[in-house]
Amino acid sequence: MAKLAFLGLGVMGGPMAGHLAAKGHQVAVYNRSAHKAQAWSAVHGGAMADTPAQAAQGADFVLACVGNDDDLREVCLGPNGAFAGMSAGALFIDHTTVSDTVTRELAELARAAGIGFVDAPVSGGQLGAQNGQLSIMCGGEAADYGRAEPIMAAYARICRHLGPSGAGQLAKMMNQICIAGLMQGLSEALAFGMKAGLDGAAVVEVISQGAAGSWQMANRHQTMLDDRYDFGFAVDWMRKDLGICLATADKIGARLPVTALVDQFYKDVQLMGGGRGDTSSLIRRLRD
Repeated sequence: MAKLAFLGLGVMGGPMAGHLAAKGHQVAVYNRSAHKAQAWSAVHGGAMADTPAQAAQGADFVLACVGNDDDLREVCLGPNGAFAGMSAGALFIDHTTVSDTVTRELAELARAAGIGFVDAPVSGGQLGAQNGQLSIMCGGEAADYGRAEPIMAAYARICRHLGPSGAGQLAKMMNQICIAGLMQGLSEALAFGMKAGLDGAAVVEVISQGAAGSWQMANRHQTMLDDRYDFGFAVDWMRKDLGICLATADKIGARLPVTALVDQFYKDVQLMGGGRGDTSSLIRRLRD
């Protein structure tokens, strides 16, 4: 069993840290809103820290799942950041979805301090985190990944090393590009069925067993038909991720015409007041 620190206890980080504690690891936690850390500690028994540096002191592994590039820099750097509290030889595992640019920046700073760094964004949403069934895409040194994999196994359905620092984040961008197109297609199909007077659930029962089937169809079609959108990953966060995808595409010369269009459709949902609804709320633009 290892001594761990977990930074960020939101809808993803909280359950992930819980799985680590359930495996018997010694887990110290930090959250910017201290009441979440207090609530987590009350349930799981781990210590709570006032700063990332305090949480990281003496830890073999420090894991983070925060909001964006700036949040990640904040929990890593400075006198109160995790790097300041970590000992040489410790390993930082970042589950945040951020740019590959900040990943490489922080990985280089970590290496200079004798700290390992693995970028390990996750897919599977809130339910995946709660059930310990996340897909984890990893970048970094192979030896660092080898050390990290047994720790991440506490909440992973599949975990793969895909290349050097930043590779995990680039793979997560591919994941989000796929989801954007799939969700728009599912939204259009369900809205079409409503207009056509069909029983959407009955149709999905049939077509989900053929070439049109997807996780989104299997898990979200009924809630979309019921006009309910409180099932995990929020539109605001999806737009953050798609912004990273589009900026990276410009940098590397890739073309993402459908992703750019769906990003604007999600902007419409935000303007409708739906920024905190889950990504399946894309269908709201098509309902009347």
